[in-house]
Amino acid sequence: MKRIGIIGVGLLGSAVAARLLESKFVVKGYDTRTEQVNQLQSRGLIPAGSVAEAAAEADAVFTILPSLESVEKTIGAGGLIEVAAPKATLIQMSTISPELTRRLAIAAAAKGPGFLDAPMSGTSVMVASGDCTIFVAGDQAKVDACRPVFDAIAKKTHYVGDVGMASLAKLATNLLVGLNTAALAEALVLGVKGGLAPAVLIDLLKDSAAASKMLDVRGPLMVNRRFEAQMKIDLFLKDFKLMLEEGLRLGVPLPLTCVAQQLVTATAVAGRGEEDLAAIVTTWELLAGLEKDRPSEKKD
Repeated sequence: MKRIGIIGVGLLGSAVAARLLESKFVVKGYDTRTEQVNQLQSRGLIPAGSVAEAAAEADAVFTILPSLESVEKTIGAGGLIEVAAPKATLIQMSTISPELTRRLAIAAAAKGPGFLDAPMSGTSVMVASGDCTIFVAGDQAKVDACRPVFDAIAKKTHYVGDVGMASLAKLATNLLVGLNTAALAEALVLGVKGGLAPAVLIDLLKDSAAASKMLDVRGPLMVNRRFEAQMKIDLFLKDFKLMLEEGLRLGVPLPLTCVAQQLVTATAVAGRGEEDLAAIVTTWELLAGLEKDRPSEKKD
């Protein structure tokens, strides 16, 4: 398991590619935006001109793409299930529905390549530093064969059973990430409106019973007004849609998720869709009458 193809070299794809290159894997990358690939050439990434070229001779091919449509087009009919070598393993890392994941796995089985359902939990910055987790589902033997690849990327890999279960685990995880981020913004704005200094409040929360990963990751972003995307709001809205659809399918009410989705939608409509999820704090500020009192965001 030495030759890796990566389809989708965006924020997460670039971080994954960098981790694999550091571990001396041979990595080919393809993205419709050539600048994304070119940025990693100096670190050893081999640019590919097409999906088929990225998959050629690869032992494993990652898909790290922004939408269900792009994943289905890349893997499905005319895509990787036909152009990847039968010995290759397709490792689907995008956040998509469990239903589409299972459908793609069936299509791959009919054509020959192996298929693993393997989304990651972690922002692009967390992935770049190895501080992320991979959920993986599918054939146990293929998972074992890919362990060295997963170990090069993540601090921990959890095997969760049949294809589709890892995608469901990712939706549940992102649900909590979204709610936690929204709650953090609400708490921060409450404290600031009452006179607490933002940085002081964040430090207090980190040492309290309210401590959380999102407090560590997105608390400083909110305080310092740094909203450069680690996970774009527009992409997280896609995840919210998937969560609510899965809740409807399973008969699980998700009222808190509905509220968070509306707040994130309002943030996107305000022109912040390309920014990090931490920018949801600006919507809370607007609702609390604080926006006019806040310093301008740093753009440099």
